[in-house]
Amino acid sequence: MPVTLYQAGQLNVTGLVVPGVYPQIVPPQNQVVNGVPSNLLGVVGTASWGPVNAPTIVGTSQEYTSYFGPIVNRKYDAGTVVYAASLQGANNFNVVRVTDGTDTAAAATVQASSTNAITFTSKYTGTFGNSISVSIANGSAANSYAVIIAAPGIAAEKFDNITGSGNALYVNMAAAINGGVNALRGPSNILVATAGSATAAPTVATVTLSGGTDGTTTITSAVLVGNDTTTPRKGMYALRAQGCAAAVLADADDPTQYTLQNAFGLAEGVYMFATGPSGDTISNAVTTKATAGVDSYGMKIVFGDWPQIFDQTNSVYRFIAPSSVLAGARVALSPEQSLLNYPLNGITATQKSAGGTNYTAADIQQLELAGLDVIANPSPGGNYFAAQTGHNTSSNALIHGDNYTSLTNYIAVTLATAAGPFVGKPNTPTLQARAKAVCDTFFLNMQEAGQIDDFQVICDASNNSPSRVALGYLQIDIQIVYFGIVEKILLNIQGGVPTITRVSVTPLAA
Repeated sequence: MPVTLYQAGQLNVTGLVVPGVYPQIVPPQNQVVNGVPSNLLGVVGTASWGPVNAPTIVGTSQEYTSYFGPIVNRKYDAGTVVYAASLQGANNFNVVRVTDGTDTAAAATVQASSTNAITFTSKYTGTFGNSISVSIANGSAANSYAVIIAAPGIAAEKFDNITGSGNALYVNMAAAINGGVNALRGPSNILVATAGSATAAPTVATVTLSGGTDGTTTITSAVLVGNDTTTPRKGMYALRAQGCAAAVLADADDPTQYTLQNAFGLAEGVYMFATGPSGDTISNAVTTKATAGVDSYGMKIVFGDWPQIFDQTNSVYRFIAPSSVLAGARVALSPEQSLLNYPLNGITATQKSAGGTNYTAADIQQLELAGLDVIANPSPGGNYFAAQTGHNTSSNALIHGDNYTSLTNYIAVTLATAAGPFVGKPNTPTLQARAKAVCDTFFLNMQEAGQIDDFQVICDASNNSPSRVALGYLQIDIQIVYFGIVEKILLNIQGGVPTITRVSVTPLAA
């Protein structure tokens, strides 16, 4: 009898009749859980190029430029967020470009003998398309043409040896640009081409596209929040199921949008970062936050004292939203760490410090009691800019540390992913033991790494009664002890001058 190998679960042992050997390959039972990435920052904002409402992964400011164009010195710019966050060590971004719907694509039409020969249209809308140039030149082969497409910061594209007579030449040009020439020269990533009706030979020349607009005239915080019911989802909602650890809407400072951001963060396990209006006052910020009705571990609101950075792209010092800076620092840190007292890079001043004033202890206390954070200098550790409270918006002292938000989301999302393979399996004592072992292993690794203090996992008959098992439930009860964050240090110092007691002794007689 020939030997057939079976994977675990593929062999119906109750149906075996023929004598023989039936090898089953059983995978290791001690499943190892890898924590989900905690360094992915979702960014929603405007740009001068790139796909709209389509999450796009970028790793650096330079890579951002190739997808979305350069940093633009204006409010709501996504590139500014990526740059500011990169200064804090962030290196993994999921960027969503938004527009107000008025964005247009740049275009240029080449004519031959006063007839439209071919039209070049930028692949994406935006003013960056106005910098695209297209050259029609002689090809490498005899009696052929080449089309060379160039744009700042993007590798030039060359479509060579295009032949044809009359209008067929322009049809072939468009086909090469839109479909590629061969395996090495695929379709253009910069523009699309449409053949016209001209039959005359083209003039060797260069044209520059024009007419592209960004669609940013009426951008508001509400546009950045977007819509969850359309296809595709728009704005913030395009980040659903993208695995972001934190997210920030560029310069979104409208408190009427806070609750929507908070609800999204709680549902997705994403730590949401928001900001107060530029130049805000403490009294107004406290009132506004209370009116907004946000009291939750899922969101961090940073007081509207906007920090200043140097924008290298535009060679200018700018005040930007503090949420961009702290969101970048959050994803650069391990999830059990706090933003409190963490040195921030690239900040030259804040609006308050630029005016020559500092925060008093009473100022920080008002913000802390209101569930707000603020960037300021000096910090407890020295003369550097840092977050001064390290809190989310919750009024519950047990969960208001921003380390609680990031660590809780990290654990919840990781275990939800790890538990997936148990769905559809018989709920046996062996399966319950395996589920417990998976959790135990994960938490032991976290404990050894100094991320948690202690834990307990229960998954057995004590919390999985027969009636619940019959209904299809597998219950895993987990209790985790986090490390507390040092916020206040009490130094009990006792000093004084030593007291010396002199004793007079009478000598004994000889």
